[in-house]
Amino acid sequence: MGGPAEGGRSARARGGNPPGDPGTGRAGGGALGGLIRGAMSSAKGLGGRGTGGTDLRGEVPGGRDLRGEVPGGKSPGGKGDGGKGLGGKAGVRGDLVTDITASLVVFLVALPLCIGVAVASGVPAELGIISGVIGGLVVGAVRGSTLQVSGPAAGLAALVAETVAEVGVAMLGVIVLFAGILQIILGLVRLGRMFQAISVAVVQGMLAGIGVPLMFSQAYPMADAKAPGTALENMAGIPGLLADVLTNPQAMIATLLGVVTIVLSFVWKKVPGPAGKIPAALVAVGIGMVVAALPGVDVRTLQVGNLLSSVQVPGGAQFAALADGTIITAILTFTVIASAESLFTAAAVDRMHSGPRTRYNTELIAQGAGNTVAGILGALPITAVVARSSANVQAGAKTRLSRTLHGLWLLLFALLLPQVLALIPISVLAGVLVHSGWKLFGPAEFPKMWRQDRGEFAVMTLTMLVIVATALLEGVLFGLAAGIVLAALRMSQTVIRQHVEQDTAKVVMAGNATFLRLPKVIDALEAAAASGKPRIRLDLTGVTHLDHACRQQVEEFTAQQRGLGLRVELLMPGEAKQAGAAPSAFEGPATAPLPRRPVTGAEAATAEPPPWPPADAEWFYLDTRPLPEEHARSPLVG
Repeated sequence: MGGPAEGGRSARARGGNPPGDPGTGRAGGGALGGLIRGAMSSAKGLGGRGTGGTDLRGEVPGGRDLRGEVPGGKSPGGKGDGGKGLGGKAGVRGDLVTDITASLVVFLVALPLCIGVAVASGVPAELGIISGVIGGLVVGAVRGSTLQVSGPAAGLAALVAETVAEVGVAMLGVIVLFAGILQIILGLVRLGRMFQAISVAVVQGMLAGIGVPLMFSQAYPMADAKAPGTALENMAGIPGLLADVLTNPQAMIATLLGVVTIVLSFVWKKVPGPAGKIPAALVAVGIGMVVAALPGVDVRTLQVGNLLSSVQVPGGAQFAALADGTIITAILTFTVIASAESLFTAAAVDRMHSGPRTRYNTELIAQGAGNTVAGILGALPITAVVARSSANVQAGAKTRLSRTLHGLWLLLFALLLPQVLALIPISVLAGVLVHSGWKLFGPAEFPKMWRQDRGEFAVMTLTMLVIVATALLEGVLFGLAAGIVLAALRMSQTVIRQHVEQDTAKVVMAGNATFLRLPKVIDALEAAAASGKPRIRLDLTGVTHLDHACRQQVEEFTAQQRGLGLRVELLMPGEAKQAGAAPSAFEGPATAPLPRRPVTGAEAATAEPPPWPPADAEWFYLDTRPLPEEHARSPLVG
């Protein structure tokens, strides 16, 4: 902008550049262009040199601009005598310390959850720790998401328990292995964002459908009892469970430990001071270990074996079972649910921080890699987990290092201190999962959805009920189908108006005419035929979409009425515009400019100047910087 000028000259340009474009020197406003026709003298413009200094890109007395040297140091990211910039070693060292601290926090949150999910899934606790280690060291090392933490999830506990009960623990590795391979394929073909196209109502219904059975199933181990089986059976058995607890003192103690765990999970975060930052689950585990060690207390505690000996690599017999339809269905279910939960969690975690966004396809590949390794080792399936991810963000993590290191801490703890795990009461872990089930259920989401959209509320509720009554995959598929039907009904909004004008029965249609609205279309056509008028006019020019079913019905009706001797005028979508006909009753006003009255010579001489300058007008930018003192009396500034 601008060549040499003296005093405070505005940058000047000629030609047809659009107003308001600062890169070309044009401004927007005809009055200003008419008043300022010259340039001032004495100093340089924004791009020139002046006596007291230059613009941000030039030299100033005593130093350089932000990109140059300054006394005592350099700009951010550079080196100098005055200290390090934001990108120096001090900043990197600070991020490293913060990430290590955050990884310890995530480890403390993940440890009871990994064990609890394994117990709820009906597999040894060691497999839950192995999956947590893989979620950190394998998934965490891949550049998909920066702060999202993965591991065994409570949302899959019921599905895993059902699968293990049906096909056995040995087949779990094969199912998880091939689910991971499918996730990698989906990521490679860039279908990661496909899961974002799922209705929010279906997602919330799915989470609620996972949470409700999880709460009822964990009510039994919370009382040191065994769950009867399906979700409906677990719900029906709650009265009998309460009766047993009231008659068994040890079951009462275990239940109280679980209840205390649930209460702490809700209220511990409100505790002021540093104590409130300790994970509630860890506090509950500590209390449970103390109570379980008291004399006279006989509650069930965790049975922990050797971590390496718990690894179950699938063999030939397990791979041969891939021909079973049950196994294939389980693989597809694990793939869909694990992928959806991971990517939905990624979207939620991205809203928690302002750092780098998740790369969905890369993250799906990372989840697939983790599940592939978990399947080879016979461990639990891995997904992204909100609780651990939220703890990671709140602990101030900056890079992937925190989520990776938490897997290392899990591994070291399981290898060096396995005897500590044997002191944890199972009822405490069940209480942790009851709280997780409540959060998945999200009861506050139902009235919120009711107020926002009752149709989506119906989809959400039906999805949850079908999952509880049948299984996870069936419920999700039902929810997707219900969501599609709802969307189709809302998109198929057809407005039909009928009236009789002299000897003509008129039917005017607008909107989307699909087979879902075919009964309404047929009623309108039959009413026109029953009017007894010799002429029928069908105006479909306002229809934006006419599917095959409705088109065929209209054309058959037209041919039938013409065969009976009636005059039928049929205007199909687009015909009126092509023929230059008048717009239909549903079209808006014409947008053509109105004709203008010719202006005489006398009127042109006295007319006001146009509010917008012509294309050949000169444009100026007014330099609003303060002028030097010697130019303070410039006529332009008073």
